[in-house]
Amino acid sequence: MTQSNAKIPVTIVTGFLGSGKTTLLRHILGNAEGRRIAVIVNEFGELGIDGEILRGCGIGCDDEGNEREGALYELANGCVCCTVQEEFLPVMLQLAERRGDIDAVIIETSGLALPKPLVQAFQWPDIANIFTVDSVVTVVDGPAAASGQFAENPEAVDEARRADPNLDHESPLHELFEDQLSAADLVVLNKTDLMDDATRAQVEALVREELPPEVKIVAATEGKLPLALLLGQGRAAETTIHLRESHHDHEEDHDHDEFDSLVIDLPPVDRDVLLAALAALVEQHTIYRVKGFVAVPGKPMRLLVQGVGRRFDHHFDRRWRDDEAQRTRLVFIGEDLDEAALRKALEGVAAVPA
Repeated sequence: MTQSNAKIPVTIVTGFLGSGKTTLLRHILGNAEGRRIAVIVNEFGELGIDGEILRGCGIGCDDEGNEREGALYELANGCVCCTVQEEFLPVMLQLAERRGDIDAVIIETSGLALPKPLVQAFQWPDIANIFTVDSVVTVVDGPAAASGQFAENPEAVDEARRADPNLDHESPLHELFEDQLSAADLVVLNKTDLMDDATRAQVEALVREELPPEVKIVAATEGKLPLALLLGQGRAAETTIHLRESHHDHEEDHDHDEFDSLVIDLPPVDRDVLLAALAALVEQHTIYRVKGFVAVPGKPMRLLVQGVGRRFDHHFDRRWRDDEAQRTRLVFIGEDLDEAALRKALEGVAAVPA
């Protein structure tokens, strides 16, 4: 097979909410060294925050900062595994038409996505001769796993649930974590800078129980790994994915009715007061993820806020454009979210003067 008609390698990056998938993707694209990479970002919720984060880093833009059509594909109607027939195939066919311009494709799945159906989709006749799944890279949030959210021992889960209100949820999250590991060709144990050696060893042992011996676990901080390790694995995962058992193998359909996603818009707010309010909400509600953009009075830059459990990260990512309203928009992902209560709790934050 000549290089001109070789299959285009596709790397699928999966992982639980807040594990660091987007950070890993930014690292890959920031160190592409001339590789022409097409990106598909899959977002759960009404707001394409992750796509905005990527665009804020210049990904998908030309040298002048203008967005290039077709450089970034963002699917905003649910998980790839849920919308695969409606959106995934047309996008892949568009990429196939541009195969001469593409060296690789990276798909960042939603944190709620099951990777196995997506890998199986690459067996479809329309794309089977054009693309191959180079590998499935599963990103694991080390500190989150260490907290007991995905412990095999039900008694340990109950104990952790009583100790931390953020862990008051049902088993689907644990099963999802296992399913994302079962599809992995490589596991990135992320945020190791936030763990000591003993905790890291504990998490590696937990993850190893879900993996076959040949799947490697590599440690990372902010997803910073050599691209030679992440790309070019040549696994052709679509040919062996049927051998990997998952919790959802015998289900005819897959949905995310257990999860809620809602968007709250606010005017400019005080940063510290907002972060304190969000921390309080996480304590009072079953919120797995908070992410969004914040307008801070007197600041020309947009504040990016991302939270997982009790941990919140924030930084100014870019200047507000002249053609966009300076407002605060937050996405909440969790279970049984009380939208009225969340909005009421944040009303006071919006009223804080600059």
